[in-house]
Amino acid sequence: MSLPTTPAKNANHTPPTVVHTGELWVGRFQAMASPCEVLLEGADLSADAATVMVHIAAQEAWRIEQKFSRYRTDNIVAQIHAEAGKPVTVDLETADLLDYAERCFQLSGGKFDISSGPLRKVWQFCGQAFSPDLAQLRTVLKKVGWQKCRWQRPQLTLPAGAEIDLGGIGKEYAVDRTVRLLRETSPPVNVLVNFGGDIACSGPRSSGKPWSVGLEKTGSTAPDAAADKVIPLFQGGIATSGDTHRFLLYQGERLSHILDPQTGWPVRGAPHTVTVLAPSCTLAGMLATFAMLQGMGAEAFLADQGLPFWIQRG
Repeated sequence: MSLPTTPAKNANHTPPTVVHTGELWVGRFQAMASPCEVLLEGADLSADAATVMVHIAAQEAWRIEQKFSRYRTDNIVAQIHAEAGKPVTVDLETADLLDYAERCFQLSGGKFDISSGPLRKVWQFCGQAFSPDLAQLRTVLKKVGWQKCRWQRPQLTLPAGAEIDLGGIGKEYAVDRTVRLLRETSPPVNVLVNFGGDIACSGPRSSGKPWSVGLEKTGSTAPDAAADKVIPLFQGGIATSGDTHRFLLYQGERLSHILDPQTGWPVRGAPHTVTVLAPSCTLAGMLATFAMLQGMGAEAFLADQGLPFWIQRG
């Protein structure tokens, strides 16, 4: 795929910034409530070409956000919610994501459930003491359960009051999609895409050396905080799940925002963070979330997967 002659524009977003640092072109923008970064290097990569590529990355991130965000009223997710009780025919991309979500539900024994979104109305992960309304929790929990939905590709039917939330897979999917798009551009480049800590690369750097990915320290909220560990990334993706930024205190116990859809409660005994390296960012994100849902069994679960992982507790 060759490059367009000029970057695409989107009136609803601040345009990306692009700077040259050492051997890299670095693009930055905001999407999916996260800081996003694209690193590019290539022998024939001009400033104009780098700028266009960063805009391609931003447009793809914004496209996926607009299409699948649960906060919008004009996308396929809103249409599905509005037609609760009636079948909605979805497009190919949405169908593929729903197929993936169903596999995640099955592989996790029902703990990874995109219908668990209504539970967020009960909980406030504000970093402070919080107790849920137990009556409200019981009422909302009745609306949760992918097994109560009817998915017969390409039609999805939700029960009245049910919702879906693709946020648990959307950002990682956007990372992998963006890497593939940029690999198809001309001139050829080496690329690393980082959307809010979910990361993938097209391969090693031009020198053959890996990209360096830093893991932030547990409890750190400063954007320039020193990395707790640096991971060499030659290929594939890295994703992190945890409670660094979203948690609450319940009866003195720190609880993560990761909710068990079968109980409606935050998972107890979960690590502060789980980071997984896998062949794709989407797979890494799935396994990191699965591990959080295992609570105290996170380490044993990931050890069985045979992929590199890093867990922070205490």
